[in-house]
Amino acid sequence: MGIWSLGLGALGAAIAGIFLANTDLCLTKAAQASLEYLEDADLHSTGDDEKTMKAKTLWEKTGAVVMAEASELSSLKTQLEDLGVPLVAVVKENIGTEIQDFRPYFAGDIYVDVKHHFYGPLQRKMGGLGFIRQGVWQNFMRAWKAGYQGNMLGEGFVLGGVFVIGAGNQGILLEHREKEFGNKVENEDVLEAVNRIVPVQ
Repeated sequence: MGIWSLGLGALGAAIAGIFLANTDLCLTKAAQASLEYLEDADLHSTGDDEKTMKAKTLWEKTGAVVMAEASELSSLKTQLEDLGVPLVAVVKENIGTEIQDFRPYFAGDIYVDVKHHFYGPLQRKMGGLGFIRQGVWQNFMRAWKAGYQGNMLGEGFVLGGVFVIGAGNQGILLEHREKEFGNKVENEDVLEAVNRIVPVQ
């Protein structure tokens, strides 16, 4: 009888663990980033003319849509160009051919944020919890069907997000933080925020 009780207890604990892992109770809460915090980020360009610049130069005149580890927003590139708003990606590292492999899936400029400003101010990690979350597996399958394979190099547990930042001192108009790997922002929300950008003359 004791072995059955032990087995049922272990099964119950496993089911409870899987249930909790699929709720938001175990996730680190995102801290809101301030405009000043993001402006101060040093970004390294990844094109032919490698240079370092302050992040605020991306949006100070026209505003910008800045993605930390996302690629689906490339479908908005034409609409954003029509509005005069650049689409840029910020990644946390450049190991091997990582950025080169990412370019076919992203239609904008790519920068490296060495100090991870766009992943903070409180950096959030998914860790092993991601392997038992249903949403992570659904997002993985969606990306895999779209042809994106990723790699097994570097630090892969930090969660990213998307920012729509207004021109000048307009501030952050949209801040979407991933709840889990592949948790994407709605394109409609991005466009709604972009339409509120007032370019600096």
